[in-house]
Parts: sequence; structure tokens; C-alpha cells
Amino acid sequence: MPYSVPQHIDPNKIFLVNFSELEGRLDPIFYGANFLHRFTQNQSAKLKDVCISFSSGFGAGKDDQTDEKNGYIQIRPTNISNDGELVFDKNVFVPLQRSIGFVRKRTVLFNNTNSQEMVGKTAILLEDKHTYTSNHITSIIVDETKANAEYVWIILNVYQRNKIFYSLCTNWNNQSGVGLDLLQSLRIPIPPLHIQQQIVDVYTAALSLRKKKLSESKAKLASIDQYLLGELGITLPEDSHEKTFIVNYKDVDGGRLDPKSYCNNVKNLKSSITNSKFEKQPLNTFIVNESSGDWGEDIERQDLDFANYTKCLVLRATEFDNRYNLKLDNSRVKYRYISNAKLKRMNIKPNDLIIEKSGGSEDQPVGRIGILTREILDNKTIAFSNFLHKITVTGIDPQYLFFYLKTMHNIGLTDSMQSQTNGIRNLIMSEYKRQNIIVPDKKTQTKITDHISAICAEAKALEQEANAILEQAKKEVEKRILEEI
Repeated sequence: MPYSVPQHIDPNKIFLVNFSELEGRLDPIFYGANFLHRFTQNQSAKLKDVCISFSSGFGAGKDDQTDEKNGYIQIRPTNISNDGELVFDKNVFVPLQRSIGFVRKRTVLFNNTNSQEMVGKTAILLEDKHTYTSNHITSIIVDETKANAEYVWIILNVYQRNKIFYSLCTNWNNQSGVGLDLLQSLRIPIPPLHIQQQIVDVYTAALSLRKKKLSESKAKLASIDQYLLGELGITLPEDSHEKTFIVNYKDVDGGRLDPKSYCNNVKNLKSSITNSKFEKQPLNTFIVNESSGDWGEDIERQDLDFANYTKCLVLRATEFDNRYNLKLDNSRVKYRYISNAKLKRMNIKPNDLIIEKSGGSEDQPVGRIGILTREILDNKTIAFSNFLHKITVTGIDPQYLFFYLKTMHNIGLTDSMQSQTNGIRNLIMSEYKRQNIIVPDKKTQTKITDHISAICAEAKALEQEANAILEQAKKEVEKRILEEI
């Protein structure tokens, strides 16, 4: 009688594989990829049998890059979303490569090298666009007499979500990858072309509806700044696009010589704030407690005096959600040990404001802000990194101040309060705390806070609805694929 694993054993940790089923590999993760092994040879084909060509892009370091005016986008893993869509919000540009053709329309773009969790993210280029690819992307041209290119794109993303590539990839130097030979020999289910098209239609319809919902959500959030500015009587100056201007020496403030502090856009914005009909007071008027953060000690350390340390969720810039508030449900959240003395000094309480004071980038200046709500602090021990600064305020609605400072950052006022050291952007906290805050009466503060909170709630509901639509489509697609094999 053949041996079988007892029922009380977790099948995800211990399972049996027949010797006849070995495929030249002995690593157990590969054989735990149940989704892949449901396909028989009669129900599937090797990827190379339904494709015309596979090719990798080229590496381009900083010295090989150029700007948008003189180059073309090089598609990299960061241009592929976790849902398999191409995003062109942060791009690398390379000069014209006369010996290399642009990516063809309907090319499937497979992320061959990344972290083990991210290997296999796949996109498809559905527009005529002059782009190249990096060496971390494999371009696949599908033989569309045998398989629909969009169907192949969907299948590869189904595999990625089901950890097929997590199981298949090899690892080296903190990188994981799927080589060309392995990718070409990968078996995928191949139902008739009309069934493939039906699957594509389900998925792309969901993507389209999701995009519409997200667009509505984005429009609602985009209206917040104009609403707040309108309520406070602030008029945004027209962008003068000035590159050169003159400042009198007597107008130089505190010895600062960086031009952003003195450009007409900033001066006009500050003037508009000053001319608001409501009362104005410097931010530091309201601050009753403040503290810098600490990065703490690695969670893996075993040599600490644990009686004097507490395990904390340490807020970082990665937890700032530009749409709503601090976001603590992402996979990059870090736990660290913080000394009890430093945790006491941080003195975190509900309605404290957390300000990003160091880091940032050219397209994301420092100065992002979050508010520590009771919901965030509930059942969590929170600390924050040394790149952040905490303030506790009184005499003003903290939620109103959060929305006000968030808008000031969004419209660029915070840009004029920055310095740069060794390539790191820093918010000059003394200047940040001197900025004028418009302080309407309490009734108006409450009205503004309630209105913006309602907009955020509507936008978040639309975003959740959009994501639910796509998740349902993913489940439907996977169910349909399994029904066809």
C-alpha cells in the first residue's frame, strides 16, 4: 500500500511527489505550485510553441540615460503595476538605439528579474509607443494564430498571483529570476481562441470599469485643495515659469540663498495667505510638544536588554499615503525595537501630526504629513523614524490643521522650505514652524473638516469598489481557465 501523508499535516509544508513526476528539479517549492500542476500536456502547450520570439532588453546606468526631450522611455519593472498594467508616471529615458527596434504593439512584457515575490509581473503594450525595455524585461511576441496576446498576458499574471514564478525562479545576490529557457518551456493552458477572447473580454471589461471608478475617486480627491483654498480666500498665483529673477539683499531672509524661497510664485502665494480675511498665526504658536523620531534596533537582534525595549511599528516615509492619511496595511511596514526611554520621549497620542522632514525626491518633495487617529493607534505600539518629526497642537482643530498643511504641501509651498545635503532633501523645521496658518473660527474649521472628510470617504469607497471589481474578475478568470482544462 503506497504511503500517504497523514491528514493532520499541513499539505503546504509536507507533500508527496512521484519520482515519475520529477522535472529535473528537486526544490520542494517548485512542486508545491498546485495551480501549475493541474495542467496536463493535452490541455496545455509550452510557451515557446505559441510564441514567435523572446528577447531581453538592455541595461542602462545613469551615464547611459538622457532626458525626456532627447530620449525614449525604457520600460522597467517599476513601469509594471501589480495588476499587470503599464504605468508611465516615473520613467527612465534612453537615447535612440539605432541597432535596436522599438517595442512592437501587442508585445507581452515579462519581468524576469526582481524580488522573489515580484518576479513574473507581466504587462502588454497595447498602443503604438516608441519605447525600449531594460534587461529585466523579456519581450514576448505571441503567434496570434495560436494564442491571443492579451490572453497570454492574463495567464502569466494569473501564474504570478498563484506564486508559480515564486516557485520556479532561481535566486542569487538578493535577486530572483526566471531564465529564458525556463520561461520558454513553461506550460500554459490553451483553450480555443474564442474561449481565450471571452476570458480577455471579462478581464479587460473589469479593468476598464476599475479605471473609471479610480478616475472618479482621483477627481474627488483633486477637488479638496481647491475647496479648502476657496473657503479660506486663497488665490493660487499663475505659474510664471521664471528661471532668472533678482532679489534685493535686504529681502534675503536669514541668510538663505536658495532661489525657491524668493521666486514670485512663492511670494505671491504667501501674500495671498496674508491677505485672507481670517486670522493668521505662525504654526509654532499652536505646538505644545514636539519630538524627533528614532530608527531603533533590528527585530532580529538577540543581544538587547529586552526589559528596556519595546517592539514597535515604526512609521517611515513609505507609510505616507498621499491620497488619505498614513497607510499601515502595506507589505513594507517595519517593526523595530525602540528603547523605552526614547518611546517615552516620543510621547505619541491621538491627533498628533507626523511630518516628513528628510528624504523625498525631485517629484515628491519632503513635507508630507499624517495624523495619528485613534483608529491608527488602536491596539498598536507606534514609533516613528528619525526622518520624521512629531508635533502636538492645541488651540486649533488638529484635523483642520492636517488638511491645511497637506494642501500647502500639495500646492508647493513646502518646496521653499527645503535644503539639500549630500543628495538628501531636508525640511527646514524652524522655517516650517514659522509659516503662517490661516485660523478661521471653530465653526468654520469644523465645517471644512467635515466636508473634506466626506470627500475622502466617498473617494475611498470608490477606490474599494474599483479594486473589488478587479478582484472578482481575477477569480472569474481563474475559474474559467480551470473549467476549460
